[in-house]
Amino acid sequence: MACASCSTKDGQPKGCKNNGTCGTDSCNKLTVFDWLANMSLPNGEKPYNWIEVRYKNGRKEYYKNIQNLTLSIGDIVATQAKAGHDIGMVTLTGELVRVQMKRKNISDNEEEALKIYRKASQKDIDIWSSARDKEEPMKVKARQFAIDLNLEMKISDIEFQGDASKATFYYTAEERVDFRELIKVFAREFRTRIEMKQVGFRQEASRLGGIGSCGRELCCSTWLTDFRSVSTSAARYQQLSLNPQKLAGQCGKLKCCLNYELDTYLDALKNFPKTDTKLQTEKGIAVCQKTDIFKGHLWYAYEGEWNNWHKITADQANEIIDLNKKNQKIASIEEYASELVEDNKAEFENVVGQDSLTRFDSPKPKNKRKNNRRKNSKNSKNNKNSRNNRNKRKPQNSKNAAK
Repeated sequence: MACASCSTKDGQPKGCKNNGTCGTDSCNKLTVFDWLANMSLPNGEKPYNWIEVRYKNGRKEYYKNIQNLTLSIGDIVATQAKAGHDIGMVTLTGELVRVQMKRKNISDNEEEALKIYRKASQKDIDIWSSARDKEEPMKVKARQFAIDLNLEMKISDIEFQGDASKATFYYTAEERVDFRELIKVFAREFRTRIEMKQVGFRQEASRLGGIGSCGRELCCSTWLTDFRSVSTSAARYQQLSLNPQKLAGQCGKLKCCLNYELDTYLDALKNFPKTDTKLQTEKGIAVCQKTDIFKGHLWYAYEGEWNNWHKITADQANEIIDLNKKNQKIASIEEYASELVEDNKAEFENVVGQDSLTRFDSPKPKNKRKNNRRKNSKNSKNNKNSRNNRNKRKPQNSKNAAK
């Protein structure tokens, strides 16, 4: 499904002028799959009359279908706004809307519910499209006005209401900004109602999109719907170096993906002793230097002998700590470390008929045909040289015979 913003030039697609935010299926953020679409309700029950509507940059609202309009996913509808009406696209209908509203803690109180007026007419869509075309040049001017007024803020995006009666300016700022003078300049220049809305840096990255350090599109702009706080302790638990350049995303905050595997690491660390716990031995006090969560190993070194590390398992370390609690000391850590046998056997197994992993390490076989050609050419040269030598000798022999 295309839109007026996906323009063409000489019969070839020129690209989406709204940077993938026009709300059509061809540039849509990941939505809920309606797996109940082909199923009928039991006992003639009426379908749930709330509708999920999507707007620019993944913003979604929920409306009550009071007029019982026959709506399906992808329909353009005119919805109620605080003043006037807005234009959006239906992204979900039926019982799954009830689940989404419950998950997002949205009340289904009919008194506070906003309404869906009608399916959008062609006139509504034309006004909406013309308003969306104004957003990009307006953003360039708005940023210049903010710079002229020396305001410490960044205008990241502009969103027009469907009837083009209001423009919402999204901005980010480190501190509170007094933009009263800026609103006056905007109203005088753009001739419309102005609303300023501050968003966080994560929300800004979600709205703008981009490519992460992993080479894929940003999670927040493709499928992530809610933001959870990320702390540096998540990096410590995963034994990552606290390098802000590597741990920070495009928003300047810690990457959301640091929380993805955190629970797995926390479960694995339950069997590990605390790294600040020292082991009491007759040889001396051992301090933990390093842990390997995946293999379950720890490295300890005696105080004063920091260059000599001894590797033991987590179970062995817990056993030594239990003995220390009973005021018992082991002779040395080497007794436990000697029992740990290294297994460097390759785990690769050719179970599906794959080629050898070292097939490129062996030298290439010599080309016999090429070598035979070289030998033949060399022999032919030798034969030719021998014939020439014979021909040179013949006239000399005939002269000698004449004499």
